[in-house]
Amino acid sequence: MSERVGLLVVPGARIYELGPAHPLKIDRVLLTWSLIDACGLDRRQNVRRLGAGAADDATLGRVHEPDFIDATRRAGHGEDGDWARYGYGPGDNPIFDRMHEAGALVAGASVEAARAVWSGERDHTFSAAGGLHHAMPARASGFCVYDDPAVAIAWLLANGAERIAYVDVDVHHGDGPQAIFFDDPRVLTISIHQYQPGWFFPGTGGVFERGGPNAPGSAINIPLPPFTGDEGWLAAFAAVVPGALRAFGPQVLLTQLGADAHHEDPLAQLRLTTAVYRQAATQIHALAHELCEGRWIATGGGGYGWARAVPRIWTLWFAEMAGAARDLDDRLPPAWVDEARGRLVATGDPAGEFPATFTERSLERTDADTEAAEVGEAVAAILGA
Repeated sequence: MSERVGLLVVPGARIYELGPAHPLKIDRVLLTWSLIDACGLDRRQNVRRLGAGAADDATLGRVHEPDFIDATRRAGHGEDGDWARYGYGPGDNPIFDRMHEAGALVAGASVEAARAVWSGERDHTFSAAGGLHHAMPARASGFCVYDDPAVAIAWLLANGAERIAYVDVDVHHGDGPQAIFFDDPRVLTISIHQYQPGWFFPGTGGVFERGGPNAPGSAINIPLPPFTGDEGWLAAFAAVVPGALRAFGPQVLLTQLGADAHHEDPLAQLRLTTAVYRQAATQIHALAHELCEGRWIATGGGGYGWARAVPRIWTLWFAEMAGAARDLDDRLPPAWVDEARGRLVATGDPAGEFPATFTERSLERTDADTEAAEVGEAVAAILGA
């Protein structure tokens, strides 16, 4: 199924560093590239490593306001200003050195991933550095400077795409792309996420957020209760996502692959194992070929078990994308395990017992799985009404 696959490797993205105490670690991306390499996936005949430059202001400006771009650049170069009005300051979005350059490089990688697929050079592409889906047109949010998935979608629209589907599996609602394209019938956004308004970030993503007056039905949300595990998540996903994509008929599929729904993630309460990501990847891959002539762009996203979980999950996604899922050795390369443990120790985090395999033992089913399956059925019923 996968003839030409692109892996975006942009070493300069390491400057997207929000500080040593911040939970969003660029190491999650660096270790993913390293694990993909250690498994030999980037040396397969059908895989090409791709580079990218920074998105220019005009490209970013398809989504973001000029004064926000200017403020981001100036704040990241140490200028004084009222940067809080743009979402910057202590907490989620601290000001860091070369902030604009970092965000523009991440956005540039996602745009290059989109260009390679839309031009026909590649069937599938993966940019692990991307997936910063909370940024809004004039405000940083949720660890995100520029909304690279939205910038990539805007680039596709500007270059002739007429029907784009965006599927977001991050544990947090994909609020940025939903808000940016809420009233655009050319873009379908689907997000499956933990949902607890008033407590769990960002608080949006309810069932009845369904699109603007010019695009009714263009937003689909699958809000799951905390402690949902593999069975409930997969049931909800299967009840909604394939049918919604088939009904929409996209020309290209863009997925945000946040890995923070994993059961070890410290910032969320879903209970997924790597088995879910394998199965979701298989379904998405098949749908891309069924509906989009294989045109599939994937980005990374959140994930705060940055050494133990995220690289394994994203490598499983990429193995599926590259047609190598069945051939992938389940045992993690020992040299890579040593590297990941070393990074944990270097940051002061306890390494603990490190996983030796991609596969994990399944967790016990809970009542939340029943509730999650019911949510999926309810959303499907709304879509069919």
